Amino acid sequence: MKKSIIAGMLVLVSGCFVACDDVFEPVVENNLPIDFLEQNSSYAENLLGVAYTYLANSTGYAMNEPATDDAVSNDAGNSWRQIAEGRWTSSNNPANRWENCRSGIQYCNLFLANVERVTWAKDEEANKLFHDRFIGEAYGLRAFHMFLLLQAHAGKDNAGELLGIPLVTEPEGEGSDFNLPRNTLKECLAAMNSDIEMALKYLPEEYGSSYFENLRDRYPGVSAGNLERVFGEKFKGRMCGRILEGVKARASLMAASPAFEGSGVTWEQAAEDNAKVLSHVGGVEGLDPTGAAWYSDSAIENYASGQCPPEVMWRSELVNNNDLEKEHFPPTLYGSGRMNPTQNLVDAFPMANGYPISDSNSGYNESDPYAGRDPRLSLYILCNGMKAGHENTVIYTAADGTTNDGLGKISTSTRTGYYMKKLLNQNVSCNSASQVNRKHYTARMRYTEFFLNYAEAANEAWGPMGTGTSGYSAYDVIKEIRHRAGVGLENDDAYLESIKGDKDAMRALIRNERRLELCFEGFRFFDLRRWKSELNETAKGVSIENGVFNVINVESRNFRDYMIYCPIPNSEVLKYSNLKQNAGW
Repeated sequence: MKKSIIAGMLVLVSGCFVACDDVFEPVVENNLPIDFLEQNSSYAENLLGVAYTYLANSTGYAMNEPATDDAVSNDAGNSWRQIAEGRWTSSNNPANRWENCRSGIQYCNLFLANVERVTWAKDEEANKLFHDRFIGEAYGLRAFHMFLLLQAHAGKDNAGELLGIPLVTEPEGEGSDFNLPRNTLKECLAAMNSDIEMALKYLPEEYGSSYFENLRDRYPGVSAGNLERVFGEKFKGRMCGRILEGVKARASLMAASPAFEGSGVTWEQAAEDNAKVLSHVGGVEGLDPTGAAWYSDSAIENYASGQCPPEVMWRSELVNNNDLEKEHFPPTLYGSGRMNPTQNLVDAFPMANGYPISDSNSGYNESDPYAGRDPRLSLYILCNGMKAGHENTVIYTAADGTTNDGLGKISTSTRTGYYMKKLLNQNVSCNSASQVNRKHYTARMRYTEFFLNYAEAANEAWGPMGTGTSGYSAYDVIKEIRHRAGVGLENDDAYLESIKGDKDAMRALIRNERRLELCFEGFRFFDLRRWKSELNETAKGVSIENGVFNVINVESRNFRDYMIYCPIPNSEVLKYSNLKQNAGW
């Protein structure tokens, strides 16, 4: 982190500074002193704009599955593939968030230290509302950056102490002491939760007139015009109460997990924090029936600013392109086929009757392995003989196939016999002669994630059928998710019924459902670590020749035990003697 951000402060051009963080694209205009914010509120506002920009850099799809058992990449230079093969160091860490998120915190600190000097509007009432909202955003952004840092860098030092990051709540300048020790994880979580509570005092649950009633209680006599001016629909996508409840819920689940035992967070607390998020959709009955395919909703093309489907709590701005498809479509659809799902992941999808394929009751046929499977398999993964693209092209991934989509045919062909289908819009064309773009967005928070968070925590806290104070159980959640997916419909999900009294079996099922529902969204890399799971499972694929399916080893993994925790950047540890590295790095 640079020793002084203040000295080289930039004025940023951010347009109207509305809606989501993606509008913040810093452009150097001039170097001005911090005192300039007394004359120009946009200058102060842009301090938060930078913090949003750093946040945006860390909340897109990480595409880190090639560092898990769910996928490999056909790109030899892919950084996640490199770390999976054992070339992960504290100087070469694609999971690093240290500099960006600590810079984001610095900008929040700088804003909070100077906010009282700013006049936001000539109208006294509007000025008060803007003042409060921006303070709430600053605390909320600081909390979110803290979570991202803890997820990526919290860990145990050589003495076995569970550490977070150095807590810094004041702007750092020329005379600051940068040689600070890391605070404990417990202290960092307390600071994050304190920031969230402070932010919730100032922010609306969500932006828009539907949420003005609570704001009127907070600001008696406030005019409808000023509520719309400060808290209207056009600000959807910025820090609000729901997003911050989601941050707290994510952090609680992480901290309650085996890798972070000793954090002070219990499974009961994690369950309650996630239930609070789900209360906004009415609990388990609020699971969106179409949520499994949220990314393929044709209505995306006509979304208003900040508009989300019922499944999505927070999203990025819309972009109109075919970038994802160019990266991940198979070669015959003019893509680079980069993300290759593994046989390991394919085998994790149960049969449509709900039984794992390894169960004798499943009816699984090794000679016809994709028949009768969980419908999510064909929704998320492109297997041999399935159709894709706007012309419903049949994709042949077999080793003896006649197209470049076949196993190992060219550098952009699949290495596993599979291509990723999830997240991709099948109406896109990547053919340069007839290119078709479609609107896309990143779902930064989906309610399904929090249902799965709750199920995991509730099972650990109270067992499969226990409900805590929310009134629904881990069993209830998993039954609803599987029902939505089309699993177990014909037999009342007999497999789930058979294990609903077994906490260990339910844990395995919940983790598997999480693997399926959240695949390719960046969760499994951190899930495996917080669970202290086996990281060295060989990535497998399938070679199909003459109609015969043979499982093959594709890529060995080379993770050591200490890689449960990600490193602090080596450059930072070398600079600051009080900054302890996580053990092993």
